Amino acid sequence: MNRIAYFLLATVLVLATARALEVPFLSGHVNDNAHLLSAEMVTELEHMLTAYEDSTGNQIVLLTITSLEGETLEEYSLRVAETWKLGQKGVDNGALLLIAKDDRKLRIEVGYGLEASLTDAMTSYIINSVITPRFKQGDFESGIREGLESIVRTADGTLGEGDITSTADDDFPIWLFMTVWFGLVGFFTLMGLFTEGCMGWGLYVFLIPFYLGPATIVSESTGSSAGWMVFGIYLIAYPLLRLIIPKTEYGKKLTKKMSTRSTSRGGSWSSSGGSSSSSGWSSSSFSSSSSFSGGGGSFGGGGSSGSW
Repeated sequence: MNRIAYFLLATVLVLATARALEVPFLSGHVNDNAHLLSAEMVTELEHMLTAYEDSTGNQIVLLTITSLEGETLEEYSLRVAETWKLGQKGVDNGALLLIAKDDRKLRIEVGYGLEASLTDAMTSYIINSVITPRFKQGDFESGIREGLESIVRTADGTLGEGDITSTADDDFPIWLFMTVWFGLVGFFTLMGLFTEGCMGWGLYVFLIPFYLGPATIVSESTGSSAGWMVFGIYLIAYPLLRLIIPKTEYGKKLTKKMSTRSTSRGGSWSSSGGSSSSSGWSSSSFSSSSSFSGGGGSFGGGGSSGSW
């Protein structure tokens, strides 16, 4: 039995190893295996990254692949960077931009020596504010070029976290604000609809500023009338529903139940809430030198991932 168990274990290990996605050959700074770039763009980027490495020693490399084939993005990216040994030994000044086309995922892997400048915050900014907006528009060449340029500027110290503050503020997800705010106000709106007497109408008047303020912010921020539409619906729908709901059988039961609860609590309402959070094309291959290789740099998993 022991021999059979060892045989099965060995077979599983061999199959697992065989299924691991192969690390491709490092042909240069630009390894466009997924064919996302034109020949001209490959040449342009190769020259840019070569010149940058010659002047600073920092080795920035691009790899595009068709698919991760079930591999984890972070694990495969780190395996590529470690296999290629990007950056200089002892300085560890290498970085990898990995793009998986069919998976619509990408990652910036950062060597130890560049983690002070290419921080998690900066790499996340480059992915989410520079690269993926272009990818979503179908402009992959611009996304890759501008992404690599931003990585170079950040590693070089000419683009820092102080430069992205205003942009980060502008990119605040307004839809998230709308969902949370109107969800909270909506809760008290429902309370008012099913509350008898003057208190229900009092809540109607009380909630008007809480709809008006966000409506103004949302409309000005998005350049649309979505906020004003919500505000208008509230002004009209609330009085109509206040007149209709009490006449329905369900409305009578719920209104009676809520009124009883209100009386048992001395006419006062109390509420508690929770929160939740939640935190992808001509082919070419270019090599500036057949002997291009990494310099022995090390990586520890620093960087950021994203998708489009």
